[in-house]
Amino acid sequence: MSQQDRAQARRTKIEAIRADDRREATRRKNAVISLSVAGVFVVVLAVMLAVNTSRPDTGAAGESRLVRPDSHRLQVAPDGKVTLVEFLDFQCAGCKAHYPVIERLRRKYAGKITLVVRHFPLAAHINAMPAARAVEAAAQQGHFEAMYRLMYETQDHWGRQQRSAEGVFRGYAKGLGLDMNAWNKAYDDPATLARVQKDAADGEALGVQGTPTFFLNGTKIQPRSEDEFTAAIDAALAR
Repeated sequence: MSQQDRAQARRTKIEAIRADDRREATRRKNAVISLSVAGVFVVVLAVMLAVNTSRPDTGAAGESRLVRPDSHRLQVAPDGKVTLVEFLDFQCAGCKAHYPVIERLRRKYAGKITLVVRHFPLAAHINAMPAARAVEAAAQQGHFEAMYRLMYETQDHWGRQQRSAEGVFRGYAKGLGLDMNAWNKAYDDPATLARVQKDAADGEALGVQGTPTFFLNGTKIQPRSEDEFTAAIDAALAR
């Protein structure tokens, strides 16, 4: 190989090395930019999470997620000092077990506490959502509490079934003397489903994961007995 050829070969090699260096520099620059963008995203996400978790009880336009204007109140205390909210599933055995306790608390604290019940049908329960829709359809005719009671009092009849209990619920509505055309229309109305889903969405935003879940004046409580329930309510009333 002539001296000229060797010189050309060296120049070609040098140019190839420089091209590799330029590509590596470009790759590193792009990596830095990507990391910077990712860092900004993480910071923004952290801020968003902090804002959302700092006010878990706040929904659209500052409205409380715990108690909406259309939430079902089983009883209302004139002074509004103490509010007990229950997120429930009508097919939940635990909810049924708490039902008589809640009824006794209603009598014990009549006029002293506001009691609100909200839907949280669990996906694992095939008839939880139909039951909630049936109760909501009855509520549109002013019979929320009557259907609410029926669901718990008859849960042993339909709650363990692995098939739809819609026909059973329709029979309950008829037995209550409801306008069945109106009930059927309300039961099938997408707005009724949306009403139940809104309750469940509020529950999820508040950290509800199972049923029953209770909030006393905005604080989640887990009473293990009726005595603990009473003690928590008495403490709230005494403040």
